[in-house]
Amino acid sequence: MPRLGRTGTSRVPVVGMTDGNRIFLIGFSGTGKSAVGRSVARLLGWAFADADELIVERADKSIDRIFADDGEPTFRRLERDIIVEMTTRERIVISTGAGSVMHDDSLGTMLASGLVVALEAHSETIYKRLSSIAEEDGAEAMVRPMLRSGGSDDPLGRIESLKRERQWVYARAHWTVTTDAMSAEQAAHEVVRAWRKLGAAQTWRDDPDLAATVTVEQGAYPVFVGWGTLEQQLGQRLAESGFTGRAHIICDTNVVHPYGRAAQRSLHAADIEMGLFTFPAGEASKSLETATVLYEWLAEHRVERGDVIIAVGGGVVGDLAGYVAATFLRGIRLVQVPTSLTAMVDSSIGGKTAVDLPVAKNMVGAFHHPMMVLADVSALKTLPERALREGWAEAIKHGFALEAPLVDFYEQHAEALLSLDPKLTTEAVARNAAVKARIVTEDERETSGRRMLLNYGHTIGHGIEAAAGYDAYLHGEAVAIGMTGAARLGMMEGVTSAEIVEHQASLIARFGLPSSYAGVAPEAIIQAMSRDKKTTAGQVSWVFLEEVGRAVTRKGVPVERVAEVVRELGT
Repeated sequence: MPRLGRTGTSRVPVVGMTDGNRIFLIGFSGTGKSAVGRSVARLLGWAFADADELIVERADKSIDRIFADDGEPTFRRLERDIIVEMTTRERIVISTGAGSVMHDDSLGTMLASGLVVALEAHSETIYKRLSSIAEEDGAEAMVRPMLRSGGSDDPLGRIESLKRERQWVYARAHWTVTTDAMSAEQAAHEVVRAWRKLGAAQTWRDDPDLAATVTVEQGAYPVFVGWGTLEQQLGQRLAESGFTGRAHIICDTNVVHPYGRAAQRSLHAADIEMGLFTFPAGEASKSLETATVLYEWLAEHRVERGDVIIAVGGGVVGDLAGYVAATFLRGIRLVQVPTSLTAMVDSSIGGKTAVDLPVAKNMVGAFHHPMMVLADVSALKTLPERALREGWAEAIKHGFALEAPLVDFYEQHAEALLSLDPKLTTEAVARNAAVKARIVTEDERETSGRRMLLNYGHTIGHGIEAAAGYDAYLHGEAVAIGMTGAARLGMMEGVTSAEIVEHQASLIARFGLPSSYAGVAPEAIIQAMSRDKKTTAGQVSWVFLEEVGRAVTRKGVPVERVAEVVRELGT
């Protein structure tokens, strides 16, 4: 097939689309529907059907003969019957005839039953392609009978006329791909991108474990939260997503048994080929040195862009594996399988990946969203008590900064949550995942300031982690101290009330989290804070609490006041 024109995609609001398990390709003859459809089906691992081919098969005569012997109404009836039949099939890509969209019944059925993608091309491109096909087939005229109707000796003019008539209907598609300069494979990748952005979310909507859907420029992806779901669901969900490559599990020495092995068993049950890489547990491994070792391992195993990295573990694993996935081969797919509470409620969602430098935390990184997050809350049962308690810091942060009802929930059920009641803990993780997903969807790359609110407590917290060498304090412990400092600083700035400061301190203590540090020089913390990523023109963007559930950002806080609070936090 000739190269298909200028690259381009566009979107119209998705109205009435009810199923992401079908993709209908519409468009004028010669835009590449059949070739592109076959490539899309191959990429997703789905079936493919060409409506015209099915019509020919059932009528036992060519399309030319159907038009000549039975007339266009008969052809259109056969076409409508085929389209209706396709709506009963799952995981299928359907290439439709050029004129099928001119009948409201057919187009309405497609729009309501799957993702409809229009393939577009200039009239000159279409003419060249159809002429090439005619020559290859030894035909004397253009392929489609409607191009010869009306006695036209100007097929290009006929194409332009028909396209003008149909363009407004093609524009009703959920997505458009302009294919003039694209190969069929390139156009197929654009269709799959549209499916991941618009249609894929429809396949999750009734899933009982769906906690949230994150919608970003890269596409939409689900966050599944359940109890006892890792081995049961990981391989199955990956296979159902249309994935056909190899999987490469990355975990640390703390989680390889049992969760790395559980991931292996799940993938094996789904007939997915896999490898496993394990590195030493701890924040010290979240480094460029470990990333380099990982790159070399991936290269030795001939990892391809169609493969997937599966990060099984806590925040360190998710950040490191995510950073490697973002940068190896300029980006390969990623699945996050968080096993710590911090990772489940926060770091696995939102696409932030990074490694640390000795001078500061998360200084080298990239935005790279996963194709799926699968949180098995039962994994928390194997966490040491300290690791479990530190995870509640991020959850408490979400409540005080963004979602007041969560604070009430924690106060009502603190003991049950600390003892990992399955129902309540799963609910807590799911609600936090929904908060994080909502904020990321609203402000993917922290351009509007909305996502910045998630950094509440992190400026001082990251300073403590860096100054302590990343091993004295767990991340959540440092964040809890950071929230304590931010609340006090907010009160000094006249933003946060004394009642909120006390309210927060009480809940932090109830979950067994620290509110002060020891054994770290305050000057070292202050110096590390000056290198914080949220610093602009030498000014730190602080997040303060106006009310429970309402945070705001402020700049221009006097450094002397910050230093005073940091010193007060020391014991």
